[in-house]
Amino acid sequence: MSGGPVRVLVGFGRALRARGIAVGAGDVETFCAAMVPLDPTDLDDLYWAGRTTLVTRRDDLAVYDEVFRAYFLGEDTAGPPRPRPRTAVAAGVLEVPAVDPPPSAADPGDETRLGLVASDAEALRHRSFAACTPDELRALRRIMAQMRLTPPRRRTRRTQRATRGRVPDLRRTVRDSLRLHGEPVPLRRKRRRVKPRPLVLILDVSGSMADYSRALLQFAHSARHSARRVEVFCFGTRLTRITVALQRRSPDEALARAAALVVDWEGGTRIGASIEEFVRGRGRRGGCRGAVVVICSDGLDRGDPDTLATAMERLTRQCHRVVWMNPHRGDDPGYRPLTTGMMVAQPHVDLLLSGHDLSSLAELAVLLPELG
Repeated sequence: MSGGPVRVLVGFGRALRARGIAVGAGDVETFCAAMVPLDPTDLDDLYWAGRTTLVTRRDDLAVYDEVFRAYFLGEDTAGPPRPRPRTAVAAGVLEVPAVDPPPSAADPGDETRLGLVASDAEALRHRSFAACTPDELRALRRIMAQMRLTPPRRRTRRTQRATRGRVPDLRRTVRDSLRLHGEPVPLRRKRRRVKPRPLVLILDVSGSMADYSRALLQFAHSARHSARRVEVFCFGTRLTRITVALQRRSPDEALARAAALVVDWEGGTRIGASIEEFVRGRGRRGGCRGAVVVICSDGLDRGDPDTLATAMERLTRQCHRVVWMNPHRGDDPGYRPLTTGMMVAQPHVDLLLSGHDLSSLAELAVLLPELG
């Protein structure tokens, strides 16, 4: 972080100390370190990074909010108190908390000391990837890098110890009783273990998906680093596994390595042949057994519809759930497929979603835990 933002962060710590909050040099250093991977021009990042590193007592939260509004927003704290920012956590998706805007957005004093206004992340959430400018796409990539997916879970046949439960653990109960030379012991309990289901992402990178493929790859990169059992494939006219390429921590490097592996990038589309290759290869070897398979494609298939129908039927028998994300669906709840490929595949799809903006990807992340 450059010297300018650091001076601003240090000045914020001094302002808190002047209002009676115990902020030491180590706390300010931790605050600066926490802002390194975040966006110093985003009020949301500033607020929560400072609140988690500089405030240690619940009684200081009200003072912290006042100092934050006065220091970064130029508000007059003598007026009536405003509601605090709120966090929203839903089914494994950590959304960026929203800091309420000041009453007058046109007031020059509302600008932050970093020279920028608050982030417009909420507006970008509902903007189609195809309509975004390069700068907006970079902002969306930073947001998607913070998304965390919670894969669906299933109960296994194996059991584990439990403090409560309906199933008694007779073996452990008898063993504990023998250890005490026959003295009675409380009845032990057990329950079935829970493990995450595999998640398979199959992304269409053909020419008709050029406006969405890079954003979907960024989403796949975030999914690969937030869950263990995630497999990612790309297809145009042929299927390519890019799971290993997406293991890189840097999104730019990971996407560059993935693009180098895909030889049919922005080419033709053969959905049926690609899914058939996946079913006959990874599927037969158990790669999608009990998995949730997410296919991201617009359904514009140039291959034989019978091949797609047969491949989708086999896929539904091998996996647990099939989710199809079609950017053409958009925000229309009454969407009806118009392409031949989509009409052939829809009877074999358990859930049809859109993938045209950040909000639709967040919807997938919220629904994933419910597909177990």
